Amino acid sequence: MLLKLTSYLCALIKKEKMAGEKKVFKFGGSSLKDSASIQNVGEILKTFPDDQILIVVSAIAKTTNHLETVVAAHAEQNGSAHELFAEIKQFHFQLLFDLLKTQEHEAFARLNDAFVEVEWVLDEEPHEQYDFMYDQIVCIGEIASSIILQAYLETLSLSAAWIDARDVIITDDIFREGWVNWEETTERFKNRVLPVIVNNRLLVTQGFIGSTSENFSITLGREGSDYSAAIFSYCWDAKSMSIWKDVPGVLTADPRVFDEVTKLDALSYKEAIEMTYYGAKVIHPKTIKPLQNKNIPLYVKSFIDPSAPGTLIDGEVQDNYPPMVAIERKQALLQISTRDFSFVAEHHISNLFLIIADLRLQVNLMQNSAISFNVCVNDIDDKVDRFAEIIKEKFKVHIERDLELITVRHSNQATLDSLGENRMVLLEERISGTVQLVVKKIPILRLKSN
Repeated sequence: MLLKLTSYLCALIKKEKMAGEKKVFKFGGSSLKDSASIQNVGEILKTFPDDQILIVVSAIAKTTNHLETVVAAHAEQNGSAHELFAEIKQFHFQLLFDLLKTQEHEAFARLNDAFVEVEWVLDEEPHEQYDFMYDQIVCIGEIASSIILQAYLETLSLSAAWIDARDVIITDDIFREGWVNWEETTERFKNRVLPVIVNNRLLVTQGFIGSTSENFSITLGREGSDYSAAIFSYCWDAKSMSIWKDVPGVLTADPRVFDEVTKLDALSYKEAIEMTYYGAKVIHPKTIKPLQNKNIPLYVKSFIDPSAPGTLIDGEVQDNYPPMVAIERKQALLQISTRDFSFVAEHHISNLFLIIADLRLQVNLMQNSAISFNVCVNDIDDKVDRFAEIIKEKFKVHIERDLELITVRHSNQATLDSLGENRMVLLEERISGTVQLVVKKIPILRLKSN
């Protein structure tokens, strides 16, 4: 018995030595948008022949948006939900055919079975809880894209297994913003993922989605696939994690908004956490902390130029950066004051934040004075209106919408001056070289010539 155990352990050690590094790759929707893009993912994976890679994918580009229209149509019962969903199904079936060149593949049946999950929801009356219904429908985007990618990788003779992230990532029951149960998720990874990945060089799974303890589908927050990859990296003790983007790495500002931007070769965990929290879109805000806790380096790489170095994020980088700008749109500024003659005191703020926490309302900036409490939040869905409705008996709430939150890290006056053009500053905060401005765009009036 002892001899058998020793032989088994020796085999495991030998296999570990022979295996390459454990890596987690995340591919977003734009890297999977069509057959050519998925083929490019295959070419990237071929360049890592010795590594074990856990691949986390988003829904194919724009699919989540299209599924959201299905959710809205079903909620309104306007008769178009099934038709809209049929278009989504057809697109994915056609994409799978374009890649496999045949319909005689079990992936078509698996894809159809996944879509049936949504059709069951659409055949029922709309659920009274919109967020619950949303998650049961929208989660299918990631399931579909992962089925398609895994089937295509098999045609390349790559050993690629598939697993449902909902069997691994377990959360609470706050739909559309699930918070991870780390103990249960880590245990499930050990029991359900490790036995699969040990026999397969590649494993394909989904970002953005998980499951409640009652086995209902749940999402982790919009654009949450980066976070999912970090969860898997943490549970696996990965050697590294890579996010593959359509940009060369982390940039000092959004190139779609600013002309003069530069790529950062390296960032510290601290700087990355600050920038993503303040609205930099290249990485999901929750991504960094699980990696930092286990000192797992993160690479932001270009799927357009895979050989380029990208940006490294880890704990060894020195903090010495140029000005960096993040713009968070869809902001609301709430000016809250009491209805009686009292000041806005600590107990008021405590009660307000209990409600904010219950609604998972993301606060980006706040200021308190004797007579009011000003808070800038993400204006997503109906959360701001629900918050105002809950507190209206005790507080007056003035809401200013369609605002931007501009954050400048390592600011200088020239950068601030340029950002102030054609914008009215409603709220400003300066802390240790970081400047935050809640602004409203000023329309440019053009006089007609006679």
